[in-house]
Amino acid sequence: MTKSPAAGLAAIGGFYFCYFGFTGLFQPYWGVYLAALAFPAWQIGILTSLTQINRIYAPAIWGWLADRTGRRAAILRIAGIGGASGFALLQFADGFWGMLGALWLATFFWSAALPLVEALTMDRLRGDGGRYARLRVWGSIGFIVTSVAAGYWIQARGVGVLPLSALVVMLGLALYTWLLPQVPTPRHSPAQLAAGFGDILRRREVRVVFGACFLMLLAHGPYYSFYSIWVTDHGVAKDHIGWLWTLGVLAEIVMFMLMPRLTARWSRRSLFLACFVVATLRFLMIAWGAGNMALLLLAQLGHAFTFAVCHAVAMSYVHQHFAGPHQGKGQALYIGVSFGLGASSGGMLSGWAWEALGGQGVFTLAAGAAAIGGVLCWRGLARD
Repeated sequence: MTKSPAAGLAAIGGFYFCYFGFTGLFQPYWGVYLAALAFPAWQIGILTSLTQINRIYAPAIWGWLADRTGRRAAILRIAGIGGASGFALLQFADGFWGMLGALWLATFFWSAALPLVEALTMDRLRGDGGRYARLRVWGSIGFIVTSVAAGYWIQARGVGVLPLSALVVMLGLALYTWLLPQVPTPRHSPAQLAAGFGDILRRREVRVVFGACFLMLLAHGPYYSFYSIWVTDHGVAKDHIGWLWTLGVLAEIVMFMLMPRLTARWSRRSLFLACFVVATLRFLMIAWGAGNMALLLLAQLGHAFTFAVCHAVAMSYVHQHFAGPHQGKGQALYIGVSFGLGASSGGMLSGWAWEALGGQGVFTLAAGAAAIGGVLCWRGLARD
């Protein structure tokens, strides 16, 4: 148990570093590892999608359990131990079904941890989206550090080191779940206790924010699945691909650091609307300017808004509406609707449409989804 506010925030930052450090390790190299083991394409598709699929429903289960029992700290520790245990089993998994079982176990617990820590963080920061962004930046740093380090490590030792590397990162995450600050059970106001979860979901602003976040991640589906393939087909060298991705994450880090200034100057509604305008332009540039490196660099800088600002503002809305006894469920639903359902739907739909429409058509449709999200926010969000 941490003993000071500074130590508590450091533990939260360490958790973000490990959680998204795992993503930086897993997302770029997991498919390469499976291909090296000669899995057929359909099995690789299932094994690479399992993480996002689990994020659709698993956070809701754990969030409901945390709100129901009030034992957020204990559930976080269970999630950390369970995730590390799954990756320990993965070291011995042999064949598709063994690997599927171990990975399902690991990601079922792994996906539980983030919404609970997000709720804890926003509690501790009293809903301050600017301060949240500066703490969340450690996740972006973790992504860069592990993805770059793993590239050199795999180059030197072979892709077979990936499962053990993932286990090491997950053990770090499990450790931080024991160091996170304890949050006393809050005293809920009569209004918070009277509001049912269904009542909150029926609020216009909640439905607008969740719908817009779904559309934003739906638009990102082609980006996460086919961006590297699309720009490579247009002559971008393979050794430049990693730098394009890194530029996007660096832009995200800078924007996270600037969020306190932005939130002091601009309303949440204005910042949220800006995210969808930038997303629309960004995916149009990728669709129609894939052969132009200047446009690709500019589009990657847009990640500062389409991810960093969008996520920080959405977190502020979620914390406001799901304050009280529904925090865990609210954060879990946000993660499930956006990063789970939105991202996985975008990836699958873009895969189905790629042959018929090509990259230009798919990324143009992604821009259209972002534009619809912007209209939804413009019409549905009240002025702050």
